[in-house]
Amino acid sequence: MGPLFQLSSRRSLCTSSRWRVKQVTTSNFQESLEEIKTHISASDFVAVSMGTTGSPTAPSWLRPLPFDTDQTAYSKARRSAHRFQLLHFAVCPFSVAHPNHLIIAHPYNFVLFPRDELKTGMPAYSFSCQTSLLASMARQGYDFNACVYNGISYMSRAQESVARIRHGTALSSHRGMNTSTVFTVADTVFVERIRSRIKHWRNSCKSSDTNTKTSKHEELINSLKNIVLGSEQFRSRPCMTIDVCSERQVQLILEMLVDYSDDLLPLPVPTQNGTIHSVRIVLANSKEDKDLLERELQNFEEEESKNIRGFREVIDLISASQKPVISHNCLNDCTLIHSKFIAPLPHELDEFVSSFRAVFPKVLDVNYLMKKHGSMKKVTNIPSAISYLNNHFFAPVDLEIPDQATVKEGKIHGLDALRLSYLFMKLCSILKISPNVTESGNKHLTPELEDLTNVFHPFSALIKDSFNEDVGLWTNNTKKVSCEHLVFLWGFKFGMTAGMLKSVLRSAHDTFSGEFDVKLVDRSCAIVVFWQPGLSKEFMEIMNSEETTGGIKNLVSDGLRVTGYETYSTICRLGLWELDLAESLERASESSCRGIESKCERKSCEIHWYNDNVINLDDL
Repeated sequence: MGPLFQLSSRRSLCTSSRWRVKQVTTSNFQESLEEIKTHISASDFVAVSMGTTGSPTAPSWLRPLPFDTDQTAYSKARRSAHRFQLLHFAVCPFSVAHPNHLIIAHPYNFVLFPRDELKTGMPAYSFSCQTSLLASMARQGYDFNACVYNGISYMSRAQESVARIRHGTALSSHRGMNTSTVFTVADTVFVERIRSRIKHWRNSCKSSDTNTKTSKHEELINSLKNIVLGSEQFRSRPCMTIDVCSERQVQLILEMLVDYSDDLLPLPVPTQNGTIHSVRIVLANSKEDKDLLERELQNFEEEESKNIRGFREVIDLISASQKPVISHNCLNDCTLIHSKFIAPLPHELDEFVSSFRAVFPKVLDVNYLMKKHGSMKKVTNIPSAISYLNNHFFAPVDLEIPDQATVKEGKIHGLDALRLSYLFMKLCSILKISPNVTESGNKHLTPELEDLTNVFHPFSALIKDSFNEDVGLWTNNTKKVSCEHLVFLWGFKFGMTAGMLKSVLRSAHDTFSGEFDVKLVDRSCAIVVFWQPGLSKEFMEIMNSEETTGGIKNLVSDGLRVTGYETYSTICRLGLWELDLAESLERASESSCRGIESKCERKSCEIHWYNDNVINLDDL
């Protein structure tokens, strides 16, 4: 009875109905920030999961598809990241104890809302919503009022840089400027004029301080002098403002003050559009007082920066820890994180990868572990995957949540990050993969997991190549095919199946006497692969010829159109997103787009074509 009871208790620990996740809003954000900082530092991994206002589900062809290259899949994910906003971000730092497969997890769910608290127009309120997704969240008890009124705001790093300048908190924005090597006559005249003005003002301030006993007449004269010299007060210290006309003049003033005096502190004053319109010169009592003022301003700037960053503080903590991040959809999650918390997404995949890896060097998608397990190639839902593993494999994993007792009862959201940590350890146990190894006192990912990091394509092959626009599929019946052998067809009769279209093509021309495959992309368009080199080019030449005959002529007269894979790549790069793929291909085939298409760098690319599955329109 002992072992049986032990097995039963282990499985009860894994019941998600018992799990609780700490819900974080503006009211408890600061205290939670200190807690999660400690938990991230002590963790081995950090699992993340996001909830957005929509997902790339319809139209079907706008989702990353098996025949997408890395670049076209990224273009689709980029579109989705730009359109939708984050509503909550679940973070679960967890540690793994190898001998008994114990996970110690600290799950949090941060409720977010893109609130423009600094009145700078960032982040934007304009975003898309999918009513079906929001309705589903409402049925699950999601509190949209708490999201809108108590959601934590956030800014990306790029937005923060702009906001700090507009808000006047960019104390160090002009430090470390390169010293001018060439001075013009105008530069010399400007510097000497400003130097003389500062000298008279400084001497006047110093003389005022030494003359403690002054008559009312002298006080009036000193006040008039201060007005003429432009003297003011900044944090109980004398200051003066020097108007400038260019960044060059700002640089000249800062360079001149470096060796001028130890008690003068220059502070560039920005405008709302980010340009510098003046430089404030503050006179400190001594060098020590100047250093004290600098520290005060730096502390003030740091507090302001925290208010500006908002939830991005958590993202920065994860990044600074350099801990491996566990995700469920690496491409969509990483493009969202980059777009909302780092900077606008670049157009090219390799630029995105370089930028993202600089912030998060290791992101591991649990999907790849699931695909590595042969029987789970088609399981993509996290709860379904956990249920499948629990029912088919004996791989006991204990999940301990030390903070469980402190979490309030109620609707629990953000469970997926916690589920991911459990699913990750479960898969590692079944596949007999050690999550990490310790070398010289430091923990590292095992080689098996290292090979699965930073794969930015939902259908990439398990054996990673460099970013050469290859697409991989986890199927037993795959063939590598060049994109040059693929063509897109549209304009065929509505309701025609892939089999019917293949039969019509086979009887239309000798080009189709060899081996070829047809699959429907959506109800308006199909993709054809030719297994013999040169046939795709020959087919397009025949279709575009004015002297078509026989069955091909009938197809063309009925409205059948054809184009190569390059046109499909073009519509993804240019963002020609129409409801039907046929409409997008039609737009890209126009003369206005052909010039742009020809200027694009043409790279040879390949995909992995799978023969055992046909795209099921009911699942799209």
